[in-house]
Amino acid sequence: MSFRRAVAALPVLLALALSACGGGGGDEVGVDDVRSETAGRPAADAARVAVSTLSPAAELGKLIFHDASLSASGQMSCATCHAPELGHASPFATPVAMGGARLDRPGVRTSPTLRYLRFSGAFDDAGGARPFGGFFWDGRAATLKAQARGPLLNPDEMANRNVADVVAKLAAASYAPRFREVFGADIMSDPQLAFRRMTLSLQRYQLEAPEFAPFTSKFDAVNAGRATFTPQEANGLALFNRADKGNCAQCHSSTKPANAPGALFTDFGYDNLGVPRNTEIAANADPEFFDRGLCGDTRTDLADRTDLCGSFKVPTLRNVALRKHFFHNGVFETLEQVIRFYARRDSHPEQFYPLDANGNPVVFNDLPRALRGNVTTQAPFGRTAAQGPALTHSEVADVAAFLRTLTDGYVP
Repeated sequence: MSFRRAVAALPVLLALALSACGGGGGDEVGVDDVRSETAGRPAADAARVAVSTLSPAAELGKLIFHDASLSASGQMSCATCHAPELGHASPFATPVAMGGARLDRPGVRTSPTLRYLRFSGAFDDAGGARPFGGFFWDGRAATLKAQARGPLLNPDEMANRNVADVVAKLAAASYAPRFREVFGADIMSDPQLAFRRMTLSLQRYQLEAPEFAPFTSKFDAVNAGRATFTPQEANGLALFNRADKGNCAQCHSSTKPANAPGALFTDFGYDNLGVPRNTEIAANADPEFFDRGLCGDTRTDLADRTDLCGSFKVPTLRNVALRKHFFHNGVFETLEQVIRFYARRDSHPEQFYPLDANGNPVVFNDLPRALRGNVTTQAPFGRTAAQGPALTHSEVADVAAFLRTLTDGYVP
């Protein structure tokens, strides 16, 4: 299913500004069920979601997002793992963050970017076809609000023991009086409701704040007629789009969908790329451990869909040049490494995978052998040694040059 068809099928739900929210009753109609502020809406309406003046809830969400005191360690906020200066992606030199009460517990996945997620919808298995939507690498959260809940309680991240612990920290924050003013004087007396309002505020911040979907890259300036690609960048875009070369646009579309002001460079789908195992992740020291993505272990509702094992969400390529690690396990550290992997994975597997005792590459080694047949061979994959790689060295450089035009903050 194409991204355009996917978003058209999503429910259209509009959450109202929360300046009049009370604190004693149930959740306001529709707010807790918002999948995406912009899914299925015309681009003109979607563009108006990002406003210069945030709602009271979104303003609180911004404070919460940057507040490290809400973690068990007192040193980890949402922004710690989703650095604004890096496109709200991981700032760490290591592939995974160290979290927990003493910041000594390693995670198993690279922190994904939060940019442009407001255009995603809830997870949909597409009737057994290629799934799309959802939040986290495995799509297990239906909303940005549900996604915000996860890190606060994850023992490997902010590591609060329970909701009451989180709300106790919130009640001690400098902005707690404002939280009570917006959501009701007695809001802290009901930890479950206060926690829901807290995660709702984080959702509102990500839905409303321009920095989460700025569309201010050179690519956008070129499309607006305010800039021009260099010959290398233009060739990189052509290679990016060509089905017989990069074929990147198959999953990272370079055209504007119906529900956004510009191209999103993701279809919010899921793919199994067979990326190499990252030995720098502590969990991978156990040869029996495998991160199965959609079919487990952090997601359990699709355990019987073994055809989805090893599939992870397709991220946006906007701001991709700012990332320090790539793919769900952070196994690559540069754009050029990633592009070479796409171009040469099957024609030159020995360049990416360990060799067995006979000198043969152990391909797709981050999956159990029984599941390695799930790995995609869609172009640019599936090439033999005789056919050679899909891209030459100079073409890899050209695609990388184009991808660097997707960084927000460009000034013509």
